[in-house]
Amino acid sequence: MTPAARIQAAIEILDDILGGRPAEQALTSWARRSRYAGSKDRAAIRDHVFDALRARRSLAARGGAVTGRGLMIGLLRAQGQEISSFFTGDRHAPDALSEAEQAAGRNPEPGAEASDIPDWLWPEFTASLGESAEAAGRIMQRRAPLHLRANLLKTDRQTAISLLAEDGVVAQPHPACATAMEVVEGARKVAQTRAYQQGMVELQDAASQAIAERVPLRSGLRVLDFCAGGGGKTLALAARVRGEILAHDAAPQRMRDLPARATRAGAQVRLVATDVVEREAPFDLILADVPCSGSGSWRRAPDGKWLLTPERLLELTRIQSAILRTVSGLVATGGQVAYATCSMLRVENNNIVEQFLSENPGWKQDDRAQWTVLDGTDGFFLSVLTRVA
Repeated sequence: MTPAARIQAAIEILDDILGGRPAEQALTSWARRSRYAGSKDRAAIRDHVFDALRARRSLAARGGAVTGRGLMIGLLRAQGQEISSFFTGDRHAPDALSEAEQAAGRNPEPGAEASDIPDWLWPEFTASLGESAEAAGRIMQRRAPLHLRANLLKTDRQTAISLLAEDGVVAQPHPACATAMEVVEGARKVAQTRAYQQGMVELQDAASQAIAERVPLRSGLRVLDFCAGGGGKTLALAARVRGEILAHDAAPQRMRDLPARATRAGAQVRLVATDVVEREAPFDLILADVPCSGSGSWRRAPDGKWLLTPERLLELTRIQSAILRTVSGLVATGGQVAYATCSMLRVENNNIVEQFLSENPGWKQDDRAQWTVLDGTDGFFLSVLTRVA
């Protein structure tokens, strides 16, 4: 495919997404209809789509319309590209710009629009991030870095970096924690490396790794990852201690790959169904990485930013409070709950913890930490709570 044809494909996919289809579904549907597209074509088109979604508001302003075509015009303008060389109408290229399209477009307004945050969310976003809000918004307009975790059950970080380099992947230490690496060259080769295939490294954001490192874990504790999802933090915890880590998720299908991943990593993990969690209690430590807005990872799933509504955010905070109440009843006296989110919003973080502590005098907070996109990671929050009575 020509570069112009790739842009036309991105326009079609973006229109599908703007019509209500989830981004991954729209991309998959297009790929199935377009068998002629090679792997490099698909990768380039995916990059166009996600670059446009991350900056949807500001690009729509630059392009003059909230359409696939408007977003791609805005993207090319933002990149300083000569639009007429792509919008020619020839050989599957987008049609040439009309006079109206040439005249349309403006610089985005400072604040929510330039930062690509919905207007209704901007007050909460700025209250949560303070003077860093606009800088965080600009960072989220760009794709996230690729981070890897060195699996301490099989290797250390420096050895992992050397092994990756032998297979053409250049990685460097990331300061977030002792296992974190950032891939700076060869990102698309990671899954083909020996280090990855032999379970020496895992894909995991550096702040997610930092949470697993900061959780007060030691051998001999009964530990439950209550909202395990795909199991990234479960495996990171299991790499820190010798012993079994229990994993649970309200949607068990999310954990379907976890047993195979644990085997590859050399970790001991046991899945626990919802109807038997209480029988397994009490636990010494529960990690609850609760469902959230995902605002800390919107670079990776940018359509989530535009699908979030005030009603959904309120619903999420109620779910978060309910999960925290539930897990607090599953730990022994002296036991701990590590409450975590991949959100940068105080309404999902500090507010939830402070409300819980005000309603439960038998608990205290022993640790609190937050990472934002300004730290070179996804946005994450952690609060370690101890049951003292």
